[in-house]
Amino acid sequence: MTGPVTTGEAAAARQEGPADLRLAVPALAAWAAAAAALTADGRTVTVGCAAAVLAACLLLAAVRGGTAVVVAAALLCGAAGAAVGALEGADTRRGPLPELARRYARVTLEVTVTGDPRAVRPHVRGAVRDRPAVAVEAAATRVVTGDGPAGPAAAAVRTPVLLIARQSWAGLLPSTRVRAEGKLAPPSRTGDRVAAVLRVGDDQERPHVIGGPTRLQRAAARLRAGLREATDDLAPDARALLPGLVVGDTSRVPPDLEAAFRTTDLTHLLAVSGGNFTVLLALLTGPAHLASRAERRGLAGRLGIPLRLTALLGGGLALGFVVVCRPEPSVLRAAACGLITLLAIGTGRRRSLLPALAAAVLLLVLWDPWLARSYGFLLSVLATGALLTLSPRWSAALRRRGVPPRIAEALAAAGAAQAACAPVIVVLAARVSLVAVPCNLLAEPAVAPATVLGFAALALAPVAMPLAEGLAWAAGWPATWTAAVARTGAELPGAELGWPTGPAGGLLLAAATVAAVFAGRRLLRGPWSRAACALLLLLALVRPAPLTRVVTGWPPPGWRLVACDVGQGDALALAAGPGAAVVVDAGPEPRAVDRCLRELGVARVPLLLLTHFHADHVDGLPGVLSGRAVGAIETTPFDRPAGQAAFVRREARRAGIPVTEAVPGERRRLGELSWEVLWPPPAGTSAVAEEGPNDASVALLVRAAGLTLLLLGDLEPPAQRELREARPDLPPVDVLKVAHHGSAYQDPELLSGPRPRLAVISVGAGNPYGHPAARTLAALRARGAVVLRTDTDGPVAVTDAAVAVTRGRGRGQGRGRGRRTRGRCQGRPACEINDLWIPLASTPTSAVSAPPARPPPMPAPCGSCSSATSSRCPSRTCRCTGGRRSRSRARHWSTRSCGMGAAASATSSTARSRTC
Repeated sequence: MTGPVTTGEAAAARQEGPADLRLAVPALAAWAAAAAALTADGRTVTVGCAAAVLAACLLLAAVRGGTAVVVAAALLCGAAGAAVGALEGADTRRGPLPELARRYARVTLEVTVTGDPRAVRPHVRGAVRDRPAVAVEAAATRVVTGDGPAGPAAAAVRTPVLLIARQSWAGLLPSTRVRAEGKLAPPSRTGDRVAAVLRVGDDQERPHVIGGPTRLQRAAARLRAGLREATDDLAPDARALLPGLVVGDTSRVPPDLEAAFRTTDLTHLLAVSGGNFTVLLALLTGPAHLASRAERRGLAGRLGIPLRLTALLGGGLALGFVVVCRPEPSVLRAAACGLITLLAIGTGRRRSLLPALAAAVLLLVLWDPWLARSYGFLLSVLATGALLTLSPRWSAALRRRGVPPRIAEALAAAGAAQAACAPVIVVLAARVSLVAVPCNLLAEPAVAPATVLGFAALALAPVAMPLAEGLAWAAGWPATWTAAVARTGAELPGAELGWPTGPAGGLLLAAATVAAVFAGRRLLRGPWSRAACALLLLLALVRPAPLTRVVTGWPPPGWRLVACDVGQGDALALAAGPGAAVVVDAGPEPRAVDRCLRELGVARVPLLLLTHFHADHVDGLPGVLSGRAVGAIETTPFDRPAGQAAFVRREARRAGIPVTEAVPGERRRLGELSWEVLWPPPAGTSAVAEEGPNDASVALLVRAAGLTLLLLGDLEPPAQRELREARPDLPPVDVLKVAHHGSAYQDPELLSGPRPRLAVISVGAGNPYGHPAARTLAALRARGAVVLRTDTDGPVAVTDAAVAVTRGRGRGQGRGRGRRTRGRCQGRPACEINDLWIPLASTPTSAVSAPPARPPPMPAPCGSCSSATSSRCPSRTCRCTGGRRSRSRARHWSTRSCGMGAAASATSSTARSRTC
């Protein structure tokens, strides 16, 4: 590329050359030593520090030269890091609190809050959702126990602790002194920065404040509260996101938006980072490569402010940034990384930024050794280092290939940061985001205006709220755009790729990244190769259903039922036409059911049926609603638990979806899919159904393309017996969805009466309840059923050819293998069902006082094999496979292990035969 050299290209040219890594070596030494010394024995650390100092002195005395100085500096910095790490780590082991935590003692603590309370997302434990809570980091100063020989014993301590308390504690400010009572427990991980976890008792609904916060913290809290007030009237996503973009306040961010940011690797926008500070500095100093030159821009350049005064103003801006965002380690880390730009103003050489980064790392690790074990700190340093080292070279390479300078710089920055951080992210999340770079490129232009306008609204809120609201409204537009980018990117079928977790997975991804970079230098030279790579990336992101089915074998063609792998919970999909499915239950977690439905290509849900209101069946409701047209939600008429029933109605009301109640005897049809509600009876007619949510589960008899399925929800034996007595005419079924995740509590006669050929159990791996029970599995197999379970087999699909296909569990979820279970040949129904079907639009919106008379039972479908050479039903023993007729005995199912859809082996399992 020829022509005049632009200012940006000249700046990039100055970056080239060998990097100055002399200060990086001591910084890394201090980092590693501090991380190791936090949990090391004090005597070992002392001996190691003395040896390092002695070796450094001898080296400096014996050798003269630059290398000797670097090595000596590394030894001395390593000794300093180890010393401060050992002293800081000793706080978690000294005093009575660690021993009291190991005994789970009840104590009264006086603590000083050291960080902002952060919301703890409620987890689903079996059928119950945890109570919403907040986690508060604090330093214990006094402990009172009641187990002393002479009564209560008190002791002065200095120990870091973590409080788990009610949401009413969310308003506490750092530096506040609080008295709390509860039960201690050791931290969940060894080597944590807290010595004990105090779960505050339920009787302490409000914090008992014994000392207020400092004036500085109160002033910062008023500014943040003013920003929240200024954003109250914005659109939901802007209202939730803008405080996070400006000051890292994520208290309003809903779980689905947080999950979208996590999938697209945009979570750095939800936390205060160096990017926020860099935007503010750019407003003051202009672009970094011009900050120290005569043609510099920004407010300082336009106002003619001298360079040194500009640096001082930048330092004041950094101090204000820390005060407003609170002096927590993450905020200090962001400010330190942002101050690198200020150092560039004084030197005028961008190569000096790398030593400045090393100095910032060294000072921060010595100030807070726990940062040496912080993944957030590691990601921040890696991203900044990549921007200073890899990005300029990649940008120059892209420009040499004809990419416009601004686009090249943006692509290089996003790609370099992602390449450096992805191996660390995969250690934590066992996944690789394929949309991270494009989503960061699309969101980046909105960050600067949102940050600047948001900080302006923050500053004006205490004195001019109407003006602050106007600025917040303007900032809401780029915030909404950022949220839309995150949601759209997360909704792509190929947004993320499963990857092995742990250090081995991180090293594997790092090696793959290096190989991809070197291969890309050759592959991307020609226009055709670039177009081919872009097309492959597009196909990986969009994942057209036909292509995905060919590559992965999932979903199998002609699927009629899929039991999604959602962990310890239920979520079933019944095919109701192209791109449509009736969904039965939503599982415990939105992302899991959303991923399952996306893989199936489900964009429309005519009906979502929630069998009962336990959390493991309804908490995934937002995942079903995400990006899909849902016609109606049908539930059990028994609203227990009340809180989760209210959650369902609240989510439905927010999405504008009507909620109806199931009525026994109700029948519906959608194309080839039909179902009948078997249970529960209307309220007030059955004492069993009134006993608890499980026995109030909706049970269904489903017919789909000649298959018969019985879905029992979470019914317990009393309800199962009453259902069996009320419906003695239940026909034999092909598939049984075993009740209550295969628990030991089953009615033996209900298991044997329908004579299921396939039993599907939706259950979570490693659940604490022992599901599925060994005796339930044995009973099913003794009755001739093939048993498939989602904890070991992954999602299970049943096709219209009576074939059960399992995909195997994904990485990070457990191990499994894909296999195909073939049943007897299933013909199409030869007779029509002349029952009265209630159309979807006429479904009652509430339970009627008197249920309709039960219609006559649906006759079992009867059909024959289509092959002229096959035997006639009743045994239905043949099926056609890929144009080749095969025949199997009526008393056997063929189980086939598959690798990516290719058959590898075949075995047989006995199954009970039945007639039409």
